[in-house]
Amino acid sequence: MIIDWLTGTAFEVAGTGTTWAELLGFATGVLNVWLVARQKIANWPIGIANVLLLMLLFWTAGLYADAGLQVVYVALGCYGWWHWLFGGERRSRLTVSRTGRREWLALAAAGALLTGGLWVLLDRATDSTVPLPDALTTALSLLATYGQTRKRVESWWLWIAADLIYIPLYAYKGLHLTAALYLVFLALCVVGLRAWRADLRRADRSSVVPPGPARVTA
Repeated sequence: MIIDWLTGTAFEVAGTGTTWAELLGFATGVLNVWLVARQKIANWPIGIANVLLLMLLFWTAGLYADAGLQVVYVALGCYGWWHWLFGGERRSRLTVSRTGRREWLALAAAGALLTGGLWVLLDRATDSTVPLPDALTTALSLLATYGQTRKRVESWWLWIAADLIYIPLYAYKGLHLTAALYLVFLALCVVGLRAWRADLRRADRSSVVPPGPARVTA
């Protein structure tokens, strides 16, 4: 059975077994973030495969919020795939943009509500040993994914914040390869942030009207 194979041990790291799901999640995760940084549309199908693997991995590790989050990621992946293709002006390909002040306020409110609600749920309804960091990283990841579907350059900062919590969290849960994966993610997020900001600067320069008298055409 495929699930039995995926949850089976591929090799051991520091005496802790690493499953095939974690190994394949590592490979597809790195490829996915690299494709996002380069604004390649193929990041979405690769990302959907990645979250399905991570869903299985997190559930078996007792990270229930992270496991449930992957279901939402599948839906967001389908939406992001469509929106990158047709979400621009006149249904053209989407371009990089900034997050507005009103949007930031809405994201902050949503993040606080998500974190608080998930924290209470995980603490009272599951046997999670890390309810608060699990809830916080879930909220940050959802907000970052929303920004990614709309090509908001600031979504990289949200991913960076989430990764800085994910790395020690996964190490604590014994998911050493996944912790290493998120260290790679952190580096790729910095690369992605720089690339998207450069793209935004190029777009800003191209939209600037040069000084001088207006050209009159017949």
